Amino acid sequence: MSAKILVTGAGGFIGHHLVKQLKARGCWVRGVDVKRPEYEPTPADEFALLDLRRWPDCLQATQAVDECYHLAANMGGIGFITAYKAEIMRDSVLINTHMLEAARVNGVSKFLFTSSACVYPGYRQNVPEVTPLKEEEAYPADAEDGYGWEKLFTERMCRHYREDYGLRTYVVRFHNVYGPLGTYDAADGGEIEVWGDGRQTRSYCYIDDCVEGILRLMQTDEHEPINLGSDRLVSIDELVDLVARIAGKWVTKRHDLSKPQGVRGRNSDNTKLRRVLGWEPRVPLEEGLGRTYRWIREQLMRTGRIREEVRK
Repeated sequence: MSAKILVTGAGGFIGHHLVKQLKARGCWVRGVDVKRPEYEPTPADEFALLDLRRWPDCLQATQAVDECYHLAANMGGIGFITAYKAEIMRDSVLINTHMLEAARVNGVSKFLFTSSACVYPGYRQNVPEVTPLKEEEAYPADAEDGYGWEKLFTERMCRHYREDYGLRTYVVRFHNVYGPLGTYDAADGGEIEVWGDGRQTRSYCYIDDCVEGILRLMQTDEHEPINLGSDRLVSIDELVDLVARIAGKWVTKRHDLSKPQGVRGRNSDNTKLRRVLGWEPRVPLEEGLGRTYRWIREQLMRTGRIREEVRK
């Protein structure tokens, strides 16, 4: 790979990992974000602090690049996306619309849009033992209010920019990506607050698998949306127990039913992913969580929040 590539959202968790892999594969990379990476310097050849809600900044970002990996968005966890729907939709629709048009104007050849499993209808996710979600099941639409609708709308824009202007667009639907260099809160055992009753279910994709899937997809001719996630379903209570075992800690769960918990169940159907890429995520949840736990522990040691002599 020797292309000149733009990564938006390069100061964020997935974007930073993506920049690192693109550089490792020989690409020239421009990173763009409103902030720099939090935990380590960017390896990007250029890094520009730009506000992609602004049209001139999008034009600047897309100048003289062959491909755009567009990850920039206003988003956060379930608490954020349920509380700030207008802000999320306003900002992200501006960002996505400007970026697609700027890519067209500046002659970008490939454009990746990072969508979300939040585009899937609520009526398909109302039980914990959910049937894995297939890409075509996003319609009839009933996306997550706010964040999910913004993502689904931009998926359609990508289709029309491809059909009307010849911009080669790609769309991935992420399913709960996790790993080192991500945002975290740490607790030393004891009581853990769990939002909801803990029986809601999800699947989790390790960051290395996420980046590998992106890079593989961009070498294909598949332009319709595709799931990128693990198809192993676990409940939130099971996830807490798994992390506690990895950490060697004893915890009790305090369920807060007043907090948002999202849909009752969500899982990725990877049939299309396996067919298109000849590959699927490979890092077991236990292994990925172990790597993540060890990285967080290193951060806590470095900042003096735990001592070296109790290191596990």
